[in-house]
Amino acid sequence: MEEAAIRAWVLHGLGWLSFGFGHSLFASGPGRRLLHNLFGRGHRLAFNAIALVHVGGVFWLGEETLGRRPGILSSSLAFWGLSTLTLAGLAFGVWSLRYYDGGRLIGIRQLREPTANEDEDLRLDGPHRWMRHPLYTAAFLILWGRAVDPLGLSTALWGSLYLLVGTGFEERKLLALHGESYAAYRRRVPAFVPWPAFVPKKGSDP
Repeated sequence: MEEAAIRAWVLHGLGWLSFGFGHSLFASGPGRRLLHNLFGRGHRLAFNAIALVHVGGVFWLGEETLGRRPGILSSSLAFWGLSTLTLAGLAFGVWSLRYYDGGRLIGIRQLREPTANEDEDLRLDGPHRWMRHPLYTAAFLILWGRAVDPLGLSTALWGSLYLLVGTGFEERKLLALHGESYAAYRRRVPAFVPWPAFVPKKGSDP
C-alpha cells in the first residue's frame, strides 16, 4: 500500500477515534453531568446534536482523504450482494426503531415532559427477543454493505470498532440502570447475532 493511502487510512481512523472518545465522554459520568448542567432537560438533545456534527466531520474527513480512490470490487455480483446487505440493514433498522421511544432517544420527550424518566425502560419485545442491540446489528449490516471502495471499507472497519467498544460502555450503563434484570437478560440473549440456540420458542419468555 502506498504511503499516501496509509496516511489517509490513519487520518480517517484518528477521526473515528476522536468521535468515539467524544461520544463516550458525554454519554456518561462527568461529561453527561456537564451537559446536564449546561442544558438541563435538553442535555440529551444537545448530546445528539454534538454527535451529529462530530460524525459529520468524520465523514467529511473520510471523503477528503479516501473518497476519490477507485472502488475495490471487480464483480457486479459482489456489488449487488453488498447492496442487498445495506438494504437489509436499513429495513431491519427502521423496523427495530418501532420498539424504541423515539422522542426519548432524540431528547424531545425530556423537554416536553419534565417528569419523564430520562432513560428508557428495559425493552424485551420485538427484535430484543433475539438480540440485545438490534440497532447496532443494523448498523453493522449497513457499514459492511457499503464497503465497496476504500472509503466504505475504512468506514466499516473503524465504525465497527467504535460500535464494539461502544457496546461495552452501553452494557455497563444498562447493568447500572436495570441490575439483575439486565444481567439475566444478557445471559439469555446474544448481543448482535441471534444464534438458533438463543432464539426463544413461540409463546416462551424472551
